[in-house]
Amino acid sequence: MTVLSTQLPRVPYTGSADEAELAHWREIAEQVAATLAADALERDRKHEQPFAEVQLLREAGLLNLLVPAEFGGAGAHWATAFETIRILAAADGSISQLLAYHYINQSGIAFYAPAEAQAEWWRRTVAGGWLWGDSVNPVDPQLTLTAEDDGFRLNGFKRFSTGSGVGEMIVVNAEVSGGPRHGEVLAFVLPRNREGLEIVDDWDYLGQRLSASNSLKYHNVRIEAADLLGAVTDEPVSTLLTPGIQLAFANFYLGIAEGALARGKQILLGRKNAWFLSAAETYSQDVVFQRTVGELKARTAAVAALAEKLGRKFDALLAKAGNVTQPERAALAVEIAEAKVVSTEIGVEVANRIFEVTGSSSTQNDVGLDLFWRNVRTHSLHDPVDYKKIEVGAYFLRGETQPLSLYT
Repeated sequence: MTVLSTQLPRVPYTGSADEAELAHWREIAEQVAATLAADALERDRKHEQPFAEVQLLREAGLLNLLVPAEFGGAGAHWATAFETIRILAAADGSISQLLAYHYINQSGIAFYAPAEAQAEWWRRTVAGGWLWGDSVNPVDPQLTLTAEDDGFRLNGFKRFSTGSGVGEMIVVNAEVSGGPRHGEVLAFVLPRNREGLEIVDDWDYLGQRLSASNSLKYHNVRIEAADLLGAVTDEPVSTLLTPGIQLAFANFYLGIAEGALARGKQILLGRKNAWFLSAAETYSQDVVFQRTVGELKARTAAVAALAEKLGRKFDALLAKAGNVTQPERAALAVEIAEAKVVSTEIGVEVANRIFEVTGSSSTQNDVGLDLFWRNVRTHSLHDPVDYKKIEVGAYFLRGETQPLSLYT
């Protein structure tokens, strides 16, 4: 159950990213991506919690990219954050996911916290250099949040808690049982070392191996009033958080497609001969392979244009803050669903079909081309893309919108 807020949150995002901002952070993101790309396969195989990689993000200033400048952050825009996610995904999908979720989780300050509480949260996250993880997977059994004195007690279990293994803070959503706030869904923030919080290092999946997406167990964890961000409401600007993470996913899948294309090009250009039936001297001069690469490159470019447009639209709607209407929110959510559909399909297709032009030798384990496919195939199952297609179709045909959730 959610409730309508009686006080609109102060969403501190204004204006849009100019070319100077985009160019500055693009350069930084590309430097970080180059560092990550150098040993991405080796780190994937080691499958260790990515503390060093988080430190790299921290030192580059990427963790506080979206924090308002008045509180010590970079004061950048979401379009810039989405492009950063995309650039990192081309090098290391796991760390791109970590950063994407961090941006969404950290922005809970803007989407959930009352205006008078936000400054302190922003200052604390900057001072602590926090990476924000989460524990909000809605398809797991519900957590039990029981009112107790001026706080709460939390019990239960959550899988797929991205960033929880390395994040200094973890965002949790749960419905209150008992007390004056009975029935409200609250967002609150816990330090990773809170007593009774058990981090289960059980992320053992095909891809995204360094996303620190562990399971969490809560054993009678005390939640203080100071841990609360605020209520999870149906107020339109607050519910933009979910389209925001879906657009982050779209950029993530797009980045993987771009990374697979770049790696495929490198491999293809490195082949010095040609197929024995070809009239070309090398594989890269063969029109058969040029056609395949050209098709994948053109379709990826089309998705990129859509993603960039939606990044600007997301910033523009956020800038309206409490004046965002439900129809405006719904229209943008459907446009982002469109991007989610095509980015999923191009991400999976490019990561798969790039092998058609790089040949059997590219399947050697030390080449690492499979990392792109394993990462996008794993994360693209986050929520069924067929339901995004239905969302788009229902809105286009009948103007119908989906019920609000952490997926829509």
